[in-house]
Amino acid sequence: MAEAKEIWSAPITPRTTSVVGTPVVASPPVSCPPSQLHSPSLTRSPLLQSENGDAPHPKSKTPKTPRTPLRISNLTPRFITPLGSPVRKALRFTKLDPQDAWLPITESRNGNQYYAAFHTLCSGIGIQALVLPVALTVLGWTWGIISLTLAFIWQLYTLWLLVNLHESVEHGVRYCRYLQLCGATFGEKVGKLLALFPILYLSAGTCTTLIIIGGSTARTFYEVVCGDSCTAKPMTTVEWYLVFTCAAVVLSQLPNLNSIAGISLIGAVTAVGYCTSIWITSVAEGALDGVNYDPIRGENSVENAFGVLNALGIIAFAFRGHNLILEIQSTMPSSEKHPSHVPMWKGVKVSYTLIAACLFPLTIGGYWAYGQLIPSNGGMLTALYQFHSHDVSRFVLGLTSFFVVVNALCSFQIYGMPAFDDMESQYTTRMKKPCPWWLRALIRLFFGFMCFFIGVAVPFLSQLAGLIGGVALPVTFAYPCFMWLKTKKPKKYSAMWGLNWFLGTLGVCLSVVLIAASLYVIIDTGVNVSFFNPQ
Repeated sequence: MAEAKEIWSAPITPRTTSVVGTPVVASPPVSCPPSQLHSPSLTRSPLLQSENGDAPHPKSKTPKTPRTPLRISNLTPRFITPLGSPVRKALRFTKLDPQDAWLPITESRNGNQYYAAFHTLCSGIGIQALVLPVALTVLGWTWGIISLTLAFIWQLYTLWLLVNLHESVEHGVRYCRYLQLCGATFGEKVGKLLALFPILYLSAGTCTTLIIIGGSTARTFYEVVCGDSCTAKPMTTVEWYLVFTCAAVVLSQLPNLNSIAGISLIGAVTAVGYCTSIWITSVAEGALDGVNYDPIRGENSVENAFGVLNALGIIAFAFRGHNLILEIQSTMPSSEKHPSHVPMWKGVKVSYTLIAACLFPLTIGGYWAYGQLIPSNGGMLTALYQFHSHDVSRFVLGLTSFFVVVNALCSFQIYGMPAFDDMESQYTTRMKKPCPWWLRALIRLFFGFMCFFIGVAVPFLSQLAGLIGGVALPVTFAYPCFMWLKTKKPKKYSAMWGLNWFLGTLGVCLSVVLIAASLYVIIDTGVNVSFFNPQ
């Protein structure tokens, strides 16, 4: 076995001749652990450890006799074992893409289960959770809780699918981005057609919504802290948007996804903090006088049906974040002996336990406290200020507002990372070199202020929760099921085959119906449209 380890750990000498009849293009030598899966950033990662856990030793200055080029058949043990074939396949098909080492998502591979928990919790819970009680005003107690529970279980199942689809031991490949997995599964053109718009919509649209909510809440925080004694002229809403955007752009200069793990931790803590603070305060103050729990009904059956579907879209919007799971998992080292899906799933289980502990009390407690009186725009946060601004201490109101602003700043970083990665990849693909620091700064500056412009131009974007949920629903609930069917190829008519076909088809149908229903509700009830006039 010692001989086998020594042979495996030797770097493959580049050559232009064919190996086992397959032409090989010359490339720089890459030293990596023997069973390492597709990890492009190995060419730059200083934190990479060898298979036995020791740090790599510095190169000896003593010249060594050059080795004879090794063939792939010599890279595996001479004896035949059941593991021999997978090892040979992994070694044969593994391709290292140096460009990934230049991009912010895959630049660093020293993540762990704690980083995964921080990122997943920060991206999985946020402002969208505050409007969940609005869905119960249409669905009622029973169907509202049932729908929320089923949606939570469904999205947790598809999350498990994505975590296990991230790496393919059969081909030695890691799919580090959601769009890459879509392209590998459905084909490059079809994958882009299906997933590009929803993913970009989730990334840029969420960042724009965060600017709107973060800027507005920052203004509220200032008014709460300042109180009646403030004599200074208050800033306008647009100016608060600008202040928030500048702070977000400054934080976005951190180089890669691993470097914002601390920011994600702060975002996760503040998200849990304001969710808990809002529902505990609302329940402690008691139900409002004249509260009514009867579901809101329209004038006819068509309006009732579209209202229910729009409420389901609000629930679907609360479970966004799947477009970041593969990116988060790609920050971890991975090998056949230590695959990344093990620590990733541990982090996911912890984070989604906390998410459930926030979403369900917030939804149930908020609906119990406000019933049909809960505002559709802003949900629980607006209700807290509207009904309890004189009953609750300024400290609680100010702390809640502060948590919301900080969480919005932190969430902006992780949701903006796919956009940064995509824009930088355009440069690295064309120029064949990493982005210089000044260009990276300009890219992030451009993205931040582009979202600011959209937020000022379309300030009512945060009111379109049902429509956003319908557009993003396939990314969360449908596509992972079809990816599993296409990639893993479960036995026909087996339980796994039937479950994924059912959930995937149901997710696509729901997406189409929810988009139509949301558009109908928007046209029928109207939206406070005020272009370039944020309130």
